[in-house]
Amino acid sequence: MVIDSRARLTRHLDQSDRPASPGVLRPSRTVSQPALALLGQAQAGLAEAAQLRPAGERYAGAHLAALRATAAVLAARAHPDGSAKRRRLRSAWDLLCEVAPEMGEWAAFFAAGAAKRAAAEAGVTHAVTAREADDLVRDVETFLAVVSTTVSVRAL
Repeated sequence: MVIDSRARLTRHLDQSDRPASPGVLRPSRTVSQPALALLGQAQAGLAEAAQLRPAGERYAGAHLAALRATAAVLAARAHPDGSAKRRRLRSAWDLLCEVAPEMGEWAAFFAAGAAKRAAAEAGVTHAVTAREADDLVRDVETFLAVVSTTVSVRAL
């Protein structure tokens, strides 16, 4: 009798990847502690930004929270090649597209808001409306949920 160990292994892997029950989440096997720390900073930063009254500060704080969440994804997924060559500097949004292509639309969205964030940080009072700031806070809440799933949990 010949036992095909590859078939048993494939069957075993297929069974372990199947959802045990819908909506059940658990921590992934290899969660990067720096990634989790950055995600925590992003969540705290967004909570703080949501409480700020000046629209520009609220917008800038929310955008910074999205940037920290992006850093969490980069910390979890990026694998430096170890080469000593110096590459040109790229934005976190460009890097996000590279290491997490499924987040490309988010990266484009936040990259488009970078100029507004810079203007708000520079104190330009009419750079951002209260509505834009509130909308960004909500958008970043959604982005943080996506990043949290990407970085720290996986479906059973």
